[in-house]
Amino acid sequence: MHKIICENLSLGYGDKVIVENLSFSVNAGDYLCIVGENGSGKSTLIKTILGLRSPIEGRIILDGLAKNEIGYLPQQKDFQRDFPASVREIVLSGFQGSCGFRPFYSRREKELAFEAMRKTNIHELAKRCYRELSGGQQQRVLLARALCAVKKVLVLDEPVTGLDPEASLKMYDVVNELNHQGVTVINVLAVPFCPLCFNRRRNDCNVFVFAGSYSRP
Repeated sequence: MHKIICENLSLGYGDKVIVENLSFSVNAGDYLCIVGENGSGKSTLIKTILGLRSPIEGRIILDGLAKNEIGYLPQQKDFQRDFPASVREIVLSGFQGSCGFRPFYSRREKELAFEAMRKTNIHELAKRCYRELSGGQQQRVLLARALCAVKKVLVLDEPVTGLDPEASLKMYDVVNELNHQGVTVINVLAVPFCPLCFNRRRNDCNVFVFAGSYSRP
């Protein structure tokens, strides 16, 4: 059983601390929603968990969990919108963390990539260039890519930005299905957020609120 443990974290930029004395753990199969306003430290926490940033103080322990077992859907602004690759190529790139020294994707990986595109309803766009797509379509491509990387944990940073309500609900249906299959989900939501999408989460999920500090409602 895997577990993410955060101990006495202080997070920020340079000498500016935006979150202090943060301690919590996420167990296998949990669904954690992190809710807060822009600038409250939500994305900084996620990037620290992923090893993309270092904490100012404290530590994060990935117990029984390797970094290449975590699928990550970043905010759209963190991914180049005009990337000159096909939808299929971007989705397949989700397997790069598990390819090792293999120069090609396996047949099984290609099958799983198509299944991820089918789940996110972008399979008919497989040959299209990513930069030609709408913002909502691009976000679904990035979700399909994250699904390919998922083994134990899926991290979502404001995943429904740019999506209409119907597409948002469908995205959360895919996420909830994964969670019911045992995948741990950490979902960042900005304030204000769509109540319908928030209620689409599992009823037993944990919800934490960021407001410059860490608190549980």
